Amino acid sequence: MTGTQKFLSYLAPLSIGLLLIYVLFDQSGRVKTQAAETSLVPVPTQESEQPFLAVSYDLPAKISFAGEEVPLQLPDVMERLDRELQVNIYLQSSTLFLLKRANRWLPRITEILKANNIPEDFKYLPLIESGLVNDVSPKQAVGYWQIREPAGKELGMEITKEVDERYDPIKSTEAACKYLKTSYSKLGNWTLVAASYNRGVAGIKSDLEDQKVDDYYDAYLNTETSRYVFRILAIKEIFENPAKYGFKINKDHFYQPEPLKVIEVSENIPDLVVFSKNNGSNYKLLKRHNPWLRQNKLNVKKGKVYQISLPQ
Repeated sequence: MTGTQKFLSYLAPLSIGLLLIYVLFDQSGRVKTQAAETSLVPVPTQESEQPFLAVSYDLPAKISFAGEEVPLQLPDVMERLDRELQVNIYLQSSTLFLLKRANRWLPRITEILKANNIPEDFKYLPLIESGLVNDVSPKQAVGYWQIREPAGKELGMEITKEVDERYDPIKSTEAACKYLKTSYSKLGNWTLVAASYNRGVAGIKSDLEDQKVDDYYDAYLNTETSRYVFRILAIKEIFENPAKYGFKINKDHFYQPEPLKVIEVSENIPDLVVFSKNNGSNYKLLKRHNPWLRQNKLNVKKGKVYQISLPQ
């Protein structure tokens, strides 16, 4: 390598460094931030061009539960509703799924509520309890209405290793109606009845008596119960005004009730897989439409009749 080549090899890094210094300074000598120069996020030149990731939705001017007005003039009540409404709006996939699936079950649930003289707004209660999914909670509450075993047996439900009626959407709704009617006879207010589904009648009465108030919205409650009714109100508002809150669903996308045939069973079934095949179906569909069957067999006591649903 000649002396000239060596000199140029030493000069090259210095030249690159000087070039970087020039780039990082503007003509007035002030340092530019590299973030501004290299950011992948477009910087809008006008406020109207900003890419909004979330929007604060207006609250309804008024809202009620079971015909009982919600006192939105109270700041804490307004904020509690605002919180639950925004949360459920931005749980987009979950709320969208709920809108679709509810189409299959809410008409039937509404019929049962009406037959038991329970206000229609209680149809939203199982939506916030379970999302209309037959799950088991950490407290071992089961089914759409999240009923615990002692309460279920007290309400007359059959709960054994082979049969658990808490998983049956229809029978669990009927059992929930018994609870709601009993609760109303003790509390005399449907909003308190809804709160009692979370806190229990005794717990609600104790809170009201200790604080010398008689209204849900005036009571200081634990965090879960304090949010509970507002979660119902938020789902009710979205279900009644989906487009207002950004939910657009093609009517063909709603899940529909499936046509079923009912088979009455009064004798033991030693193998439900064989039973389903013999009736033109399969075990998967038998479990889909009869989640209350907890094992792959069914022992039937004398005089007892079960109804098993299978696709037509």
